[in-house]
Amino acid sequence: MTTYFVTGVTGFLGRRLVERLLERPDCAAVHVLVRPRSMERFTAAAARWSRPDLVIPVVGDLTEPGLGVDPAPLTGRIDHVVHFGAVYDLTASDAANRAANVDGTAHVVEFAAVVGARLLHHVSSIAVAGDHRGRFTEADFDLGQRHHSPYHATKFAAEKLVRDQDKVPYRVYRPAAVVGDSRTGETDKVDGPYYFLPALARLARLPSALPLAAPDLGATNLVPVDYVVEAMAHLMHVDAPSGTTYHLAENGEQRVVDVVNAFARAMGAPRIRTTLPVALPRVRKVGPVADAVLAELGVPGAVLPHLDLPTVFDSSATVAALVGSGVTLPEFDSYADKLVSYWAEHLDPERPWLRAGSLRGRRVVVTGASSGIGRATAVAAGRRGAVVLLVARRQAELDQVRAEIEAAGGTASVHPCDLTDADAVDALVKDLGVVDVLVNNAGRSIRRSVRLSVDRLHDYERTMSLNYFAPLRLTLGLLPGMRARGFGRIVNVTTMGLQTDTPRFAAYVASKSALEAFGRAAGRELLADGVTVVSVRMPLVRTPMIGPTAVYRGLPVMSPDRAAAMVLRALTTGGEVVQRPEGFAMELLRVFAPSLARQLLNIAYRVSPESAPEARRRAERPMAVLATALVRPLWRRLR
Repeated sequence: MTTYFVTGVTGFLGRRLVERLLERPDCAAVHVLVRPRSMERFTAAAARWSRPDLVIPVVGDLTEPGLGVDPAPLTGRIDHVVHFGAVYDLTASDAANRAANVDGTAHVVEFAAVVGARLLHHVSSIAVAGDHRGRFTEADFDLGQRHHSPYHATKFAAEKLVRDQDKVPYRVYRPAAVVGDSRTGETDKVDGPYYFLPALARLARLPSALPLAAPDLGATNLVPVDYVVEAMAHLMHVDAPSGTTYHLAENGEQRVVDVVNAFARAMGAPRIRTTLPVALPRVRKVGPVADAVLAELGVPGAVLPHLDLPTVFDSSATVAALVGSGVTLPEFDSYADKLVSYWAEHLDPERPWLRAGSLRGRRVVVTGASSGIGRATAVAAGRRGAVVLLVARRQAELDQVRAEIEAAGGTASVHPCDLTDADAVDALVKDLGVVDVLVNNAGRSIRRSVRLSVDRLHDYERTMSLNYFAPLRLTLGLLPGMRARGFGRIVNVTTMGLQTDTPRFAAYVASKSALEAFGRAAGRELLADGVTVVSVRMPLVRTPMIGPTAVYRGLPVMSPDRAAAMVLRALTTGGEVVQRPEGFAMELLRVFAPSLARQLLNIAYRVSPESAPEARRRAERPMAVLATALVRPLWRRLR
């Protein structure tokens, strides 16, 4: 019976290899290294494994000496140590790459020696070849090549650590750029060639027969994840001397033009029919202007210098070792359509908002979900197939909303939280996990003249706490997960008062203005990350919030259901503002006739009563106020 110890099991390759190991009849146990903060991801991965009872989590960390693990219980019991754990990100910093890729590998080698592992399997990368030009075989390593990114340099340094040690027999596996499954298209993030699919999707709006010409775009090397995993699962168990290296890569040259045309064919976009007899110059560093242009296309500038591989990888020895295993590398053209379909369904940053208005399966967080607009929004999103995560202070009321959603066939979960409590929000972020949409709806309003607020600064502080700092804290907590997945939407429920500068609402309008201004600025930054920010400028809505103000009881205010429809528009359509026509009209009036706008709103302020009880007794008579307001400007002109 065989026992394994695997790092990086929550990653794209690692969790798939664990399943292949579990399928082996001689598998006794798979010990897996899991960081404390990754236990939730481990649990999710375990739910997909066929024999999770054989998988034993070992809490530790690659960056800790000895992996932060007590080796005693494992000493003499591990046959294979498989090292997947690393940073696979061309945009990551040098420090992040070095900590995971170099220090982490050193700690794995140390651990494998201490526990007496029979064999160490190190997952390296074709990145070790750096800028080497020409043929690079499995037997090649240090040919004097240079490395122009932290990722490439640290992958080389990590493999060198494994090669230089003599404590544990080892094998090295060098995958090329790994894309989705060749049978299903499944992948876990936008990376490598996926960055260019949005641009190809836009080209697909042109006639597919339109002939395109392009310069020589050079070569690349892509392999599907299922080939890498199945090849490793076989090669790990064949007889081979220590130091044997395998290229899990395209054998020979793979032209970028051919890859682009395969994607274009799958999307119905025009193809490159003619390759011009010129080559694009090698890019070593992307300038600020080019970086900004690439960002608009959703392509990180750090990726561009590594698109054209000068190296031709020779995988002949690997192909020979796989003979009789049934594992072969499929032609890219045969599965490009699977990659495109999965990307379009799950990862396209524009899809959730621009295609058919579907929310089905989307994890949607709604704050202030216990009543009013939040409750109506949650119920409406549940009807549209969303998985609704209900957030508010009062659990009993959230339970009622959840029951209503589930009674209609929807799915919801309850997450009680005081959003003004920083520690509670941090715990909430961990509880929510990865989400697709955040609706920042919770808020408080206060109606009081500034002249009656000169000794009530606390009103402004409390309003800012819930209306601005609370959604800001929650947004910042959930944003990394959205960026990592390459899509997400943040919907900020603000107010039409931003367009009308509504008197007596200075505290409320200021807090909502801060939230909307943050969203606009952040939205410019996050566009290339696939995260969009939308403001919903609500008119007066009949909710418990306006109940204490008697003057509103006779006014034609919007119902919560109609308000929820505005939020649903923000969830399912493009644009960064959802607003009412009357709000837009008032905004135009303020811009083109500012004096008139101020005068009209001052009249509205003076003829309407105060909400504060002590102020009502001193309120001026409306008709006298109206007469004064109309006559005073005329009198000034006649003088």
